Amino acid sequence: MNEPQRDHIVMTPKCKTACSTTLAIERRTVANEVETDEAKVHVAGGDHRGIVINKQVAQDEDNSPAQLSLEFRVFLVSAQTGKHTQESRTLQFWFAASTSDAENAAVAQEFFRELVSPQDFPRDYVGFIKKVMKLLQHGFPAVRKVEVTLAQLEGSQAPLPTRPLSANEAALGMVVELTEAKLLELIESAYPNPVTVEELATQHGWAADAVSETLTTLQEKGLVQALEHGAFTRAGKADSHIQVVRQMPKMAKSKQPTIAVITAQYCEKLAVDSMLENKETFVRYTTVGESNVYTLGNIGAHRIVCTKLPSVGHTREAMTAAGNTTTRLLGTFQKVDYVFLVGVGGGVPHYTDYSKHVRLGDVVASYPNSPNSSIYIYCENAISNLDGTYEFETKEYCPRNLRLQTIVSKLKAESEREGGSIPWKIYLAEAMETSQADTSETDFSQPSLDSDKLYMAIGQQDVIEVAHPSPLPGSDVPTTCREFGCPVLHLSPIASGRAVSRDDRLRQMFSSKCGALVFDSELDAVLDSVLGNCRDSFLCLRGVADYRGDGSRRSEWQPYAALAAASVMKAVICAMDPPQDN
Repeated sequence: MNEPQRDHIVMTPKCKTACSTTLAIERRTVANEVETDEAKVHVAGGDHRGIVINKQVAQDEDNSPAQLSLEFRVFLVSAQTGKHTQESRTLQFWFAASTSDAENAAVAQEFFRELVSPQDFPRDYVGFIKKVMKLLQHGFPAVRKVEVTLAQLEGSQAPLPTRPLSANEAALGMVVELTEAKLLELIESAYPNPVTVEELATQHGWAADAVSETLTTLQEKGLVQALEHGAFTRAGKADSHIQVVRQMPKMAKSKQPTIAVITAQYCEKLAVDSMLENKETFVRYTTVGESNVYTLGNIGAHRIVCTKLPSVGHTREAMTAAGNTTTRLLGTFQKVDYVFLVGVGGGVPHYTDYSKHVRLGDVVASYPNSPNSSIYIYCENAISNLDGTYEFETKEYCPRNLRLQTIVSKLKAESEREGGSIPWKIYLAEAMETSQADTSETDFSQPSLDSDKLYMAIGQQDVIEVAHPSPLPGSDVPTTCREFGCPVLHLSPIASGRAVSRDDRLRQMFSSKCGALVFDSELDAVLDSVLGNCRDSFLCLRGVADYRGDGSRRSEWQPYAALAAASVMKAVICAMDPPQDN
């Protein structure tokens, strides 16, 4: 009789130097009972039955190049000395012949997520290798071989990295310090609604005198202006064209906008305004209810109106304000046929697939993953199942007319064609040059690429730094415009909902389920209003400002990411047919 065959997970040392070790861990079908020379091979038993460890370095018979590679860095701290060293860990993957490249990338991504899961991240060398072997033994049948290289990096005594906290982590037990930057951020968030000293002091437990003193400093710098009834609002160097009105003046038919742009943050509003010609801004301040700001201007043959939501979030007040602002906008400007939601978001990194990976400053346009699917998915709740999976309760949105999605898809295809045009690169450069010439208080320049770091939480407030994926040698990946110094345009649904966006694991699970590459602030109330007011065509554009949450937490990439999204907006509008006189 033939001996029964079964898969064994075989680990073989490949290469060892003074500062690095390479191991091959592969799936082999061998006889059920392995006869071994104990001096050369260790065969595990008990719970580890099916694992074979070669003790001697061996030459790998498989010389085929790896199909995927992933590198990350861990920071090892000595319990005796407290000193730390930085170690690079590289995973190279080989897959079964029956799987596609897309399937391979998805499998490798999931393998990596499980390997570095905060619940049981292996914090020592032996535990790390053991977990790789156990993952292969109990799952991932598409993975044929994993090669692990561990290398201590020279000069790795730099300070330990600090991962930016998500919004809910930052709020836990933290007292918000009163600073000029924080006060300005709060005033910008409320804009165009005015705020009073008492409101600011009460909300954050600050002394009213200290708030008043800080506001005076901001006034002297020209960043804040005082209104009646002791209220304050944001001011800027571009305020010369602002008119304060009680009601919007009547407009000639030729000045009626056909495109509305909705923003949620002050820097987003400034970014969109920078794309407009012949601008004029009207602000309707009220002491009761929401104030409104409307900037009108032209992009090409199109008349545009841009507004800013007074607050963002999913409190009852924020939902009401966002919906009311949108309804009032569309009621005031009844010729509007197209609606753009433009601003920043939090990117969802893909650690193994270069074509799906978003970088800081890239732009994601809301686009369906398949026919008749949604372009915006809001998660209301995540319900945990006993097996560790989750059920997601969602609201999904799709425009009745996908004309804007068709245009943005053509723009992306053209940008990836060899020698193709990238119009948003021109608009972005022009806007940055203008903002610098105007000595704007908001810096829209691109931050250093060295600050585009990708971190993953592994529990106990510890992090690992993950390298951005690169195309494999020989792969047929189209040249992206990022190589020419401008944002890459991606197409995917936009996800939102604090039920998932503020938890790393849930965020990855939800984005994988719906195919989203970015999360944004909860704007479902805005889309409810857009659809409720019978606007059949809308597009969300999100510049990637961070890799955590929804991009709403202030970061150095926010202004540039907002300007990148506005540049793509201008490219889409310039590609639209001129408006028709009705």
